[in-house]
Amino acid sequence: MRVHICAIGRIKAGDPERTLIDDYVARFNRTGRPLGLGPLIETESDDRKGGGMAAEAGLLARAIPAGALIVVLDERGTQMTSPDFAADLARWRDGGRQDVALVIGGADGIAPQLRDRADAAISFGCMVWPHRLVRVMLAEQLYRAATILGGGPYHRV
Repeated sequence: MRVHICAIGRIKAGDPERTLIDDYVARFNRTGRPLGLGPLIETESDDRKGGGMAAEAGLLARAIPAGALIVVLDERGTQMTSPDFAADLARWRDGGRQDVALVIGGADGIAPQLRDRADAAISFGCMVWPHRLVRVMLAEQLYRAATILGGGPYHRV
């Protein structure tokens, strides 16, 4: 199952967040491949015209592959443990999904029309996180999920 991170905003080469994301993406791809997970594909979109949430929703919708299971990252979403997230990934993969799109909106969040299309919504807690950090945290959690599913030692309880 291909995994897509669809996000508003660009993180440039050389930025600390880019270095971390690239590291976790490489780790996920290496660990996930034998488990039927991957590749992890990152699509960055910018709303250069300043159209707000509605315009961002259009950009994100175009980045989501046809037929993909859509998971939005939203402060109102379900909070879960890392093993629960890994179990969801496995369930989606085992259910025959070819693609899952994990969607990160802009500074104002995800427009209701896109959020309503989502199959699931997850939250990294009650606090609001900068979008660049959310992308790092998501990449890390994807790698962690692959190690959990593969029985690796990275995740400790």
